[in-house]
Amino acid sequence: MTQTPAYIEIGIGLAIATAVFVPAVFWLRARYRKKAVKSNINVNAAISGEKLKSDIILNSIEDGVILINTENVIQMFNPAATRITGWNVEEAAGLDYHSVINLVDEKTNSYTEEQNPFTMAIKTGTTVKDNKATLVSRSNKNIGISLTVSPLHDAEQKVTAVVGVFRDVTEDRNEEKRRAEFISTASHEMRTPVAAIEGYLALALNENVSKIDSKAREYLEKAHSSTQHLGKLFQDLLTSAKAEDGRLVSHPVVVEMSAFLDQLTESLRFAAEKKGLLTDFVVGTSSGAGSTANDKVIKPLYYVNVDPDRLREVITNLFDNAVKYTPSGHISVGLTGNNDLVQLYVRDTGPGISPEDLPHLFQKFYRVDTTATRTIGGTGLGLFICRKIIEMYNGRIWAESQLNKGSTFYINLPRITSQKAAELQSVEAQAGPAPISSLTMS
Repeated sequence: MTQTPAYIEIGIGLAIATAVFVPAVFWLRARYRKKAVKSNINVNAAISGEKLKSDIILNSIEDGVILINTENVIQMFNPAATRITGWNVEEAAGLDYHSVINLVDEKTNSYTEEQNPFTMAIKTGTTVKDNKATLVSRSNKNIGISLTVSPLHDAEQKVTAVVGVFRDVTEDRNEEKRRAEFISTASHEMRTPVAAIEGYLALALNENVSKIDSKAREYLEKAHSSTQHLGKLFQDLLTSAKAEDGRLVSHPVVVEMSAFLDQLTESLRFAAEKKGLLTDFVVGTSSGAGSTANDKVIKPLYYVNVDPDRLREVITNLFDNAVKYTPSGHISVGLTGNNDLVQLYVRDTGPGISPEDLPHLFQKFYRVDTTATRTIGGTGLGLFICRKIIEMYNGRIWAESQLNKGSTFYINLPRITSQKAAELQSVEAQAGPAPISSLTMS
């Protein structure tokens, strides 16, 4: 095994201890400093003591630990790393880490250098986390891992090595997959009887089909409304399950966003007007803080390559939320962009969202729990589904808000040039009409 410098091993021990045994790290460092002041002999003794303690930590933890220098050569490999990867310590040490840590994505495509957390940590000098990676072991077994890569710096803050800490999360992912499959199956099976109940209730409420008194009509209308809500819940559960495991159907085509949003806003306007809210569609208005789009726009054509039905689902969800949570005022749908991005937003004058809630808005089943919103129905899946759909097109969705001043939900999508749009439209014309969207299909 290649001899690792003592100072690097100490750094590794401290890095791991920081992640797992924070109190112990501070105690060890304080003790080391006290010893180091006495004499060179005491310094050497302290280093040996710290090295022994770091070895104990590295050899006993369940997480795999790997130390890689800036030349991509493995300097250290702990026993847990051997158990996960199948590579012995003696064999792994001194090899290029690409031979040992073979990472692939959910579709078993090998990571590019731009995607590789080790490369990213060396280049940026910052910690990189990846909870979706799959490691191909020496025996070609796919193992789901959670990986964190942290850089080590010298006195001049130059990266000298990186430490990778990873654990086997295969069983956790399998359990999540089983849960998703159960939700998907249950939602699919329950949608059929719920749809039948909704249909019979609609018939009962139809004056041309049946005659009922006003009291019975009131009860049936409430039952019909509840059944529709239940059907929406099952649909959201089914869609979220498909979004998580990559089964969400998408048929991207070239879409010119200005015309698309103008038409969509016009159709959504009625829901806002019922509540007394004003609605407007704005092209080229400067975007909010934190946006990456330029403010100066000369009304160009904003082309993107997305499934229009999926994008309509996202914008409709954002607009409906704005209507739901805005007691008075107006809702704006806007569009702007630069050479690389098309940005659209939905802005309201509602009560706003607290800073504590903003980072969690797009998590599954998360709902803002306030007095003002607690009585408003919802599954807590809408924004999660929106995020999954936007990410299918390499886009980004986020929110900015101030309490009592309203909220703005932004979407950034990659922009394609007019030339690229024409090329894609030519291909689409040759391929024929796109399949019917499965937004409401099983």
